[in-house]
Amino acid sequence: MTSLRAFTCDDLFRFNNINLDPLTETYGIPFYLQYLAHWPEYFIVAEAPGGELMGYSAAAESRKAGGRSDGAPCPDRNVALEVRRCVTHNCTELPNLMGKAEGSVAREEWHGHVTALSVAPEFRRLGLAAKLMELLEEISEKKGGFFVDLFVRVSNQVAVNMYKQLGYSVYRTVLEYYSASNGEPDEDAYDMRKALSRDTEKKSIIPLPHPVRPEDIE
Repeated sequence: MTSLRAFTCDDLFRFNNINLDPLTETYGIPFYLQYLAHWPEYFIVAEAPGGELMGYSAAAESRKAGGRSDGAPCPDRNVALEVRRCVTHNCTELPNLMGKAEGSVAREEWHGHVTALSVAPEFRRLGLAAKLMELLEEISEKKGGFFVDLFVRVSNQVAVNMYKQLGYSVYRTVLEYYSASNGEPDEDAYDMRKALSRDTEKKSIIPLPHPVRPEDIE
């Protein structure tokens, strides 16, 4: 039976192969330690009966009475805001979910944010990603969040459709959010959201009529 448990520092030496997919950002050890230190309740691993890591989730909490909330600095816009899906080969880790809680309470923008979601190909279609997303939503509910959001490449329709099936909708388009390499143009992202019970009027998921730039995101 798959079990969910708290992420530990030792797990940092067991999940390297999960970062091989072109859509996945590879982080340095300090980034993972940042999540583990600031938001351990969101940092969860899925473990197989034999002890193999099946994935992990990480999140953050920071709160201010108004304005932007920064419990810890984000290395860049691709680190803190991107949803990533990992493809691994001969890997012992299955689903990977990273997220955090951030935003202004006064402006009803306090929310859970999904930073990364990954499932190894041999373990897809088992409902593991949905289970980790459900767990992050439950934690965000307990923290009094108004919604959960995530960023995904516009071209990644497999992920977009999966999130729609989980109840998420496109809130806005962020132009040139993902930096490209080899001279290719930067790629747009969808900011997708799902309202939580605190947002009784579902105001947080009313779509914006126009796209925004990355520098416009708080």
